[in-house]
Amino acid sequence: MAEPRDVVRIPDAKVALSTASVYPESTATAFEIAARLGYDGVEVMVWTDPVSQDIEALRRLSDYHRVPILAVHAPCLLITQRVWSTDPWVKLQRARAAAEKLGASTVVVHPPFRWQRQYARDFVGGIWRMANETDVRFAVENMYPWRYRDREMLAYAPDWDVTKDDYRHFTIDLSHTATARTDATEMIDRMGDRLGHVHLADGNGSNKDEHLVPGRGTQPCAELLERLALTGFDGHVVIEVNTRRAMSSAEREADLAEALAFTRLHLASAAKVPRP
Repeated sequence: MAEPRDVVRIPDAKVALSTASVYPESTATAFEIAARLGYDGVEVMVWTDPVSQDIEALRRLSDYHRVPILAVHAPCLLITQRVWSTDPWVKLQRARAAAEKLGASTVVVHPPFRWQRQYARDFVGGIWRMANETDVRFAVENMYPWRYRDREMLAYAPDWDVTKDDYRHFTIDLSHTATARTDATEMIDRMGDRLGHVHLADGNGSNKDEHLVPGRGTQPCAELLERLALTGFDGHVVIEVNTRRAMSSAEREADLAEALAFTRLHLASAAKVPRP
């Protein structure tokens, strides 16, 4: 029998740039950088930048730069509590409508804050109902406990560890696994084939959500990407890193180019196949 040979297997997953990765620059700048560096698309973080909230403005940016919008991140952050409504279900409805109109396949959503009691109580069932009404994936993202010195507060409900509840699709964020000080590989195992979306970033286990460039922390970023290649992952891998400390636009762009190169390298996995 002929000896097997190595071939490179590359999944259908596309590599996108989160518009949050260019902060404090604008949503429009994210499209420019994504086009220039060769990203496959963008994930729009809906936040206080008016362009991020405007479907027609986003469509024009996408068309002009020829960069598709692959995902929409619903406005779930503390600073976006009044964006698109103060009602969290209205926010998700508008995120779904935006995704459908812009051709995005995924809406990323965080679990509720604990003080959003009614929303938290209905969240799991409500996400299922919304998921059943559309082809857009609602991918619920893992979070982390909030810490201050030696104190820990559980800020999210039903839980920051979203694998403890039943969702159709998950988002794994490796900066969040670092902040939670949880085993990312075990969490990915629990997600199984319901892992539908990836936020790729790194971290060292700080109390702060670091969102480092992949490869600069302790998280298994390379191993995750190689696993996605072997399993034929068909979701999106989104670079969501913190570049706010960049000293210049050139330094920010260099970080985002490094993150893209890292991702493309490890998203190709050698597989053994028989020689012809």
